[in-house]
Amino acid sequence: MRLLSKFETGFVENPNNFVQIQPVEPGKSTGLLTDEGNVLPLNEKNKLPLTFTPFTLRGVTFNNRMIVSPMCTYSCQDGFLNDWHIAHYGSFSLHSPGGIIVEATGVQSNGRISIYCNGIWKDEHIAPHKKVVNVVKRHNVKIGIQLCHAGRKASSMAPWMEGGYVAGNNIGGWPDNVVGPSAIAFSDNTPVPRELSVEEIHELIEDFGKAAIRADKAGYDFIELHGAHGYLISEFLSPNSNRRTDEYGGSFENRIRFAVEVCKKVRSVLPDHKPIWVRLSCTEWVEDGWDINDTVKLATVLKEIGVDFIDCSSGGISEHQVIKVGKLYQVPFAEQVRNQAKIPTGAVGLITKSQEIESILQDGKADLILSARQFLREPSFAQRVALEMKVNMKWPTQYERGRPTRF
Repeated sequence: MRLLSKFETGFVENPNNFVQIQPVEPGKSTGLLTDEGNVLPLNEKNKLPLTFTPFTLRGVTFNNRMIVSPMCTYSCQDGFLNDWHIAHYGSFSLHSPGGIIVEATGVQSNGRISIYCNGIWKDEHIAPHKKVVNVVKRHNVKIGIQLCHAGRKASSMAPWMEGGYVAGNNIGGWPDNVVGPSAIAFSDNTPVPRELSVEEIHELIEDFGKAAIRADKAGYDFIELHGAHGYLISEFLSPNSNRRTDEYGGSFENRIRFAVEVCKKVRSVLPDHKPIWVRLSCTEWVEDGWDINDTVKLATVLKEIGVDFIDCSSGGISEHQVIKVGKLYQVPFAEQVRNQAKIPTGAVGLITKSQEIESILQDGKADLILSARQFLREPSFAQRVALEMKVNMKWPTQYERGRPTRF
């Protein structure tokens, strides 16, 4: 069975001889659009905006610079992905972002942010992850996974549910098994964590490595380690949550040791062509806390041990944080880390307009733009930006009839 040649399609032969049309390379930017809807070929005169040029880390090339940030959706039981996640991430992939990062995924059962969060602490989790990965990759989008241990902020409820922050034992929580670098609670309303022993720290490092192996088996293109927002890695980094007196606390070198050893472990088990990202809180927004200068120093160390990209966020370690929220307020962090640590970075936070995106990239403030809520509001965010920049981006064949071509 054949289709008319004017359609760019591939074929998957099913046992019943039905031929399923599969998109071929949606998301590729093939030219510039005129006001009349004609396509101008790319050449020295007609160049793509930087937003829609490819970006490569190790052996992974993203079609464009717009990435879907990891966002918890609190929709699992026992850490297993399900049909919701296939629909959720598949929907994003149909609209051609450069990449998608699957939400914070626990490397241990007690490392989940909430009782409803993803997991990858056992081999049985691999198959559901693989289903999500296959759907996204079918639409020519790169997909990564954020590996996480929530530390003292674990065992929470979904934010829209009643009953307070902490999930009790009676509903599957583990408030008595919340852990951290030191026995310091996040707030008066959260459990006091049990201080991890050195042996438990070493076990955690191994479990990050095992989770990375499972993620690789599931087919993920890259891994992001969650070192931000007051979860376990950032708890070790911060002098406000880490009061240890052994080799994992005290000096800057000791406080970054856990992060460094986790990154080394993951790099050692991940294929060389797959990049490692680390999300960092570049400042805690509190006095005498972790700050941007600390982040630059850490990023420099991480680059030397094989980390490829820093996802530059902020905050989350203290309930007393005072965040100076404003338009593009976190972009300077990405710029400083990029220019001083000499490592590719991602800018985040309230970046919603096409001219802002292109300006950040053109001015060398970041290499990628990561958006969260904007993609929830507008799954076709990248396609809309392409049209506003008059870029001829391929759409999936099944959606092609709905693609605007005139302005």
